[in-house]
Amino acid sequence: MSDRKNYLFTSESVSEGHPDKVCDQISDAVIDMIIAREPEARVAVETAATTNKVVLMGEVKISDDNAVTPEEISAVARGVIRDIGYRQKGFHFKTCSIDCYVHEQSQDIAQGVDAAGNKDEGAVDQGIMFGYATDETPELMPAPILYAHKILRRLSEVRHSGEASQLGPAAKSQLPVEYRDGAPARVHTIVLSTQHVDADMSSADVQDLVQPYIHEVLPEGWIAAETIWHVNPTGRFVIGGPDGDAGLTGRKIIVDTYGGAAPHGGGAFSGKDPTKVDRSAAYAARYLAKNVVAAGMAARCTIQLSYAIGVPEPLSIYVDAGGTETVDPARIEAAIRASMSLTPRGIRTHLGLNRPIYRRTAAYGHFGREADADGGFSWERTDLVDALKAAV
Repeated sequence: MSDRKNYLFTSESVSEGHPDKVCDQISDAVIDMIIAREPEARVAVETAATTNKVVLMGEVKISDDNAVTPEEISAVARGVIRDIGYRQKGFHFKTCSIDCYVHEQSQDIAQGVDAAGNKDEGAVDQGIMFGYATDETPELMPAPILYAHKILRRLSEVRHSGEASQLGPAAKSQLPVEYRDGAPARVHTIVLSTQHVDADMSSADVQDLVQPYIHEVLPEGWIAAETIWHVNPTGRFVIGGPDGDAGLTGRKIIVDTYGGAAPHGGGAFSGKDPTKVDRSAAYAARYLAKNVVAAGMAARCTIQLSYAIGVPEPLSIYVDAGGTETVDPARIEAAIRASMSLTPRGIRTHLGLNRPIYRRTAAYGHFGREADADGGFSWERTDLVDALKAAV
């Protein structure tokens, strides 16, 4: 985030019905099904969607006793589409075609990363991963992305409950937030494009419908008379989701993370089991950054981790507190190494990642959520604070 004190910063979110998010949720629902059956299974599943068509591709490593069939995978995909609420002519959960091309994992990959003898399990691929936290919100998240998500989650709730049944599944939000003296103070503009099922609704009608819910989720005083509203600025939005635009897994990585307020590494999260460091190490980096800020070591913190394929330990750990640190960043880096194993297995063990907890992450952000009792969003806990303090 900028070192300037007064500025506008914008982030966007997309709803569960956005075509790319439909694909993310299908891929992660398949992950959940497979690791619920075999927690150590290896899975990588990509999904593509267009008008009345879904295609799944990828690979699985699982024991014969727990093998999954293409029919089971297709049924999971259809269930996700049903749950999101797609019942329109061009994309209906009952009638859309689903093709599954998921196959066995390459043995060349497996032999390089599996544990064997005295060798610990290595990273499944090379890569860099980032985590970020800031004290500007109670969730220790950047305000623009946090509240862009909250708007769409609230609209999803009232759509599913029937309270706002006029809304459709596809939606986007965007919030330019005004920072004053380095802290978020108000929304300058509210941008929302949301699908509606009543073709006669105007943009003004949609704004009248959604405005009370947006007021509910934004902090008091953030909406003022001078706030600019752009609700369905292009007008009619009846055709939505994969019928209106093709979707792919992994195309919303900035929506998934920090809304552009922090760097993102090379990889997407959805469709990857927790042995993949693109996912698990990014979760670990968020966990560490959040605990650093919660411990009072910095007001904001960016952490980079890097890995090489087949190598268990991270190649590097880098901490940047942007000048807000109360502890030298080099000491924070040493404390991180002392407080948590950052091997692929160490991360999964510490955060309890070998569980079916991933579909819920695939819409409205992987970060800034409440940790669930069943282990979901475990990387949002702040239970490493004491260990970090002791290690510095």
